[in-house]
Amino acid sequence: MELLDIIVFAAYGALILGIGLFVSREKKGHIKDSKDYFLASKALPWWAIGASLIAANISAEQFIGMSGSGFAIGLAIASYEWMAALTLLIVGKFFLPIFIEKQLYTIPQFLEKRYSTNLKSILAVFWIALFVFVNLTTVLYLGAKALDTILGDGDGSYQMISIIGLAVFAAAYSLWGGLKAVAWTDVVQVIMLVVGGLVTTVIALDALTPDGGFFAGLAYLYEQVPEKFSMILDKGEIITPNGTDAFNDLPGIAVLIGGMWIANLYYWGFNQYIIQRTLAAKSLAESQKGIVFAAFLKLIIPLIVVIPGIAAYVLNSQGGIVSADTADAMFIGTNGIDNDKAYPWLIAQFVPTGLRGLVLAALTAAIVSSLASMLNSTATIFTMDLYKPIIKPGASESQMVSVGRISATVALIIAVLMAPMLGTLPQAFQFIQEYTGLVSPGILAIFMLGLFWKRTTNNGAIWGALLSIPLAFFFKVGSKGWVSGSALEGIFPTLPFMDQMGLTFLVTALIILVISHIEGKGKVNEKGIPLSKSLFATGPTFNIGAFVACIILVVLYTVFW
Repeated sequence: MELLDIIVFAAYGALILGIGLFVSREKKGHIKDSKDYFLASKALPWWAIGASLIAANISAEQFIGMSGSGFAIGLAIASYEWMAALTLLIVGKFFLPIFIEKQLYTIPQFLEKRYSTNLKSILAVFWIALFVFVNLTTVLYLGAKALDTILGDGDGSYQMISIIGLAVFAAAYSLWGGLKAVAWTDVVQVIMLVVGGLVTTVIALDALTPDGGFFAGLAYLYEQVPEKFSMILDKGEIITPNGTDAFNDLPGIAVLIGGMWIANLYYWGFNQYIIQRTLAAKSLAESQKGIVFAAFLKLIIPLIVVIPGIAAYVLNSQGGIVSADTADAMFIGTNGIDNDKAYPWLIAQFVPTGLRGLVLAALTAAIVSSLASMLNSTATIFTMDLYKPIIKPGASESQMVSVGRISATVALIIAVLMAPMLGTLPQAFQFIQEYTGLVSPGILAIFMLGLFWKRTTNNGAIWGALLSIPLAFFFKVGSKGWVSGSALEGIFPTLPFMDQMGLTFLVTALIILVISHIEGKGKVNEKGIPLSKSLFATGPTFNIGAFVACIILVVLYTVFW
């Protein structure tokens, strides 16, 4: 990078650290307690909640992984973002009122109130493992991969330095300040990632035509690869540069009515590092306003992360096809075309000095904000669901804060050590979605029936949790070809992973229903949640915002069907 880029990037880093340390300072006579550290004193306004939701969500997984899927598949991958907007509204309307009424710190606490302490503890351990070994590790790996490509030539020389640098940056303010520092810095982070992301999009589109221009570039993209703007894919419609059928990742109409709902409802409704900032709101109404704000932000994310990927595809294609002969050497990996190099390649090739520092700051903002959120949520679950109730029930407030900091530090060190082991993933975003899909259907079934079916029993939920994993693997075997050519081949179905998720959810829910009905003999469970119309009442701001967001979604899917 040039000196000007370094200055811009350093200014961004100083601003984030300054804000994080300022808001987390301990006022005279006030000792930081667990409510302050884990729930930001329950004082977040709607705009901070909405911004923090998006900053926690948008990371290298989107900037690198989703741009890579835009390169390989096209706009269809934007369904994860646009369907998420609708999912957020559902979470705000039907899930948040129950969570906030229960005064939760963590999602596992809901399991204790609705089912049992044992189930809470089991899934608390699972979530910590998922955050450490999947989420933190993947974000560090993808972020370092991007920085290595931008700062070097993608040969891995900057990878470990980048991993450590990102980890230290996130830890510098989040470990001390807790959720308050994370949420307030997220307001700046989300501005950075949106502005910096739009800069990359504009520059990429401008490079497509001789005369340049944003709208001319969009028109040229559609003219060159109209199939890349199809939202609902048919079998064989899109073949990725590596020769796979995109239908296996996004199986047609199932995107709208099938397995994607499993991924989205699990992620936005029952993922601690996402839902935690909504639990820190001043009130339920304030939290719901934040949800609407986040939903509108989700609608513009594909413009920032997917369109650049499609632009990179066209810039590396010949006759509308990308191959090893047409693609820049940076894209050629050990497993063929490395789709996830799309976004870093655009930055390295087209973004000029000065703006490159801004774009790099935006990318770093996306990565660091997600890391900080994951660290805080890992600390929250460990402290509130395992340490305090099991290890030291009489722990003081200061001890819980200290344990939160220590547990987050340990989680980060493990992730730093593991991140370089991930190797090369051809489409990291799809990889993450697919393997998270092994566990999300079962967990979602437990929560949905716990929330909305009063007859669900603890044993039914436990059996659902235990059987959902082997059930998910059963559907995975055939599609992965793990028994191809053997006598077992005909036993296992071959299905797109999104359909696997949908079926796993339905069968797990049926198992829970049957066991609960047999055990409870059709009676309402004593821990069933009483529901009323008034519980789900929402104010005019939420209702109007939700209506407008739904109209925009209908228009988008009508235009790009």
